[in-house]
Amino acid sequence: MKLIGYFRSSAAFRVRIALNLKDITVEHAFRHLRRGEQSTPDYAALNPQKLVPALVLDSGEVLTQSLAILEYLEETHPEPPLLPKDPVGRARVRALALIPTADIHPIQNLRVMTYLRERCGQSEEAAFAWSRHWIETGFAAYEASVANDRRTGAFSHGDQPTMADLCLVPQIFNAGRFKVDMAKYPTLKRLFDTCMKHPAFDAAQPARQPDAEP
Repeated sequence: MKLIGYFRSSAAFRVRIALNLKDITVEHAFRHLRRGEQSTPDYAALNPQKLVPALVLDSGEVLTQSLAILEYLEETHPEPPLLPKDPVGRARVRALALIPTADIHPIQNLRVMTYLRERCGQSEEAAFAWSRHWIETGFAAYEASVANDRRTGAFSHGDQPTMADLCLVPQIFNAGRFKVDMAKYPTLKRLFDTCMKHPAFDAAQPARQPDAEP
């Protein structure tokens, strides 16, 4: 398998963590998003959305969208599990995962920021304020969802990493670029610190990728 990503992509970061947790070895390839390499004809033929990540299977099939890739990895490599066994627990983990992946990331990612600046005439400061607002709104919801829930353990759900943690951690990394005050979200900060002590999360962080830049 080959994973096509970008070191700073939150979506690719999620998949890297899953691959590490499940001890799956893949070839890594890169598309530099700020240089527009995701829009070249050869990559657009693989992924018409012109986004990363894309997972190219040994069969030649191409999987896109990080959550779909995570579900595929869970189904084909079930150990260690990213989802609880019980249906209610699985629903809770998926709901938590959707806060960063559906309610935060899509409206404050690179292409949205670029559109705000170039097409809507917003300053860099205004575009950052937009992103910070949606990150903080989502983090407040996540914090309220896990802070006093008995199902929250060392990780977002229980004492083993789940899909929720794979989606939360990259968004917290992203939040650092927008100077979000994580002191307002003590449970999220605790979960993040726990995750980053895990080798699978640490090895997947942006600074440790071959294409990393300052």
